[in-house]
Amino acid sequence: MAIVLQKGQRIDLTKGHPGLEKIIVGLGWDPIEKKSGGLLGGLFGGGGGSGGSNSNMDIDASVIMLQDDKFVDKNNLVYFGNLKSKCGSVQHAGDNTTGEGDGDDEQVIVELKKVPANINKLVFVVNIYNCVKLKQDFGQVENAFIRVINSGNNEELLKFDLSENYAGLTSLTVAEIYRSGSEWKFGAVGSGSTDAGLSSMVERYK
Repeated sequence: MAIVLQKGQRIDLTKGHPGLEKIIVGLGWDPIEKKSGGLLGGLFGGGGGSGGSNSNMDIDASVIMLQDDKFVDKNNLVYFGNLKSKCGSVQHAGDNTTGEGDGDDEQVIVELKKVPANINKLVFVVNIYNCVKLKQDFGQVENAFIRVINSGNNEELLKFDLSENYAGLTSLTVAEIYRSGSEWKFGAVGSGSTDAGLSSMVERYK
């Protein structure tokens, strides 16, 4: 049974699962179809957003690979425009432009043993494509989550539901997978920002 995490919690990922080498990180969300005026619950609190249309809301998941907590190599950014890291350890399964359907909307496969020794952290972020022009924000999204699956047996290891009200925010740092000695840990972050795109988020780590 998967461990359900709350914001700020950290958990051993590999220590409790000997032999864990390859994981699938799934991220999911649902656009709120109608403005609720705060009446729609949802995991984002039904904040209603900034008034833009929710149709064609394109949310993108990306991974920022850090060296000593810094972003130093453009090849260590995995997103819809670069689906695989140069080292081959992190691979994006592809872009979902609508968020429709049940289950994961986007997935990232991570081969932990292949992550270069100089990479100490993988930061999982999501942002809304063209958010300024379309006047969209995460107050118009509900049921957002991230989960980690053991690729070897398809077991769901953990899940983190993003339950805060992110109205007015256009980018989210969802979680981190980071080294702790010879092991890997998972941190549930769930922090939002008004960064208008992925490039602005990456700048924070330079």
